Amino acid sequence: MKRFFSMSLAALLLSTCLTGCGGSEADSPAGGSEASQQSGQSDNGGALKGEITFWHCFTQGVRMEAVQAAADSFMKDNPDVTINIETMSWGDFNTKWKAGITTGDLPDMSIAQNTGEVAEMLNADMLAPIENVVSAVGAERFSENALADMTKDGTKYGVPYYSHAQVMWYRQDLLEKAGLAVPKTWDEFRDAAAALTKDGVYGAGVSMSPNDLLCTRYLNYYVRSGGGSLLNDDLTANLTSDLALDGIRFWVDVYKNCSPAETINYTVNDHATMFYQGITAFDFNSGFMISGVAGNREDLLDSISCAPLPVMKEGDPYYSAEATHIPLVIWKNSEHPEICEAFIEYLFKDDNYVEFLSAVPVGMLPSLTGISELEAYKNNETVVRFADEASVITDAVDNGRAIGFEHGPSVQAGLLTSQGIIENMFQDIVTNGTDIAEAAKTAETRLNEIFSTQAE
Repeated sequence: MKRFFSMSLAALLLSTCLTGCGGSEADSPAGGSEASQQSGQSDNGGALKGEITFWHCFTQGVRMEAVQAAADSFMKDNPDVTINIETMSWGDFNTKWKAGITTGDLPDMSIAQNTGEVAEMLNADMLAPIENVVSAVGAERFSENALADMTKDGTKYGVPYYSHAQVMWYRQDLLEKAGLAVPKTWDEFRDAAAALTKDGVYGAGVSMSPNDLLCTRYLNYYVRSGGGSLLNDDLTANLTSDLALDGIRFWVDVYKNCSPAETINYTVNDHATMFYQGITAFDFNSGFMISGVAGNREDLLDSISCAPLPVMKEGDPYYSAEATHIPLVIWKNSEHPEICEAFIEYLFKDDNYVEFLSAVPVGMLPSLTGISELEAYKNNETVVRFADEASVITDAVDNGRAIGFEHGPSVQAGLLTSQGIIENMFQDIVTNGTDIAEAAKTAETRLNEIFSTQAE
């Protein structure tokens, strides 16, 4: 039976999403002047006029509709403003903005996939400061760590729209039927996954498409649990340490013994769908699992739950390997940054923000303090039903950073997850039988070459 509790956002997103630093307008629901909150006008009272383009990757209907509804309402309040929204897949987004540096096809504002991508955008000198938004919304309402991850030379260039973190999801019904406990260590996870690989169910999928970051994610879990990092202190790649090599061997073994063979080419969406449909017994993901299962196998909702990522051995300290904040940014090329600023403030208005978060409750955790105490948020049926799971994810958000950000924000961390090098390495090992140490050295060298040419 799941516990029911009213989630406190101080706990919800303390470390990487919602611890605050000082601010001056905490009494306003979303900071800023009352006039700008109600009408979307600038704080100086001047009417907004112009046209902007907003790129985002919220392709699911409910999220897309929530953003469009906010834009429509904003344009109604500001009749001289036009907001053109372009929606694309997460995989296409990184490719499109990088091509836009050359072609000039860039938005006025957009999301970023994570704080690592913000670092890449900053390295390309493509973003405008977002200090006005932070001040208007209230810096104390955001996580100090999240803002720090989007700060360069003391200036903030992004704000987190929502947050989530990676945890271990499992099928409680299958574990109980097999007489197995929820795994706490990696060895227990591997043994349980192997034991549950039968009768049309696989223990866990290990997906390796170079068009996504899943193998980087898996390896990062393992290495972080051992106290290591995929980046050295000097921000060079670290794939050949004993710990990293052990992690590669571990996940190759899980693939061979517990995963469908076709996952060698699966992306994030393909991969997650296996758990949604009851094909896999374990998976590693955020609270998005809840809506995915609800949309595919609602009959399994009472059978799924989550736990912290496994540790190396019983009694090891708690850790969180990956917390993610989805940022909003303003592009340097925009002719109307004042409209972008006002619209971002508008997105954070209580009603607009709760409507957006309610599109994927628990999957998208608030990035502003105070939101979890609103009746419309905390009484959401899914938030209540999956309170225990939300607590587990909250702890992971509180204690985690983006992959590679344990060394602080860096372009290298962003490149680590966006180049598909580690995924190609795993495919090479599985498909060609390449020696693990040899494949790891080749991938490490390739990453360091990319770092040296793109991380200036």
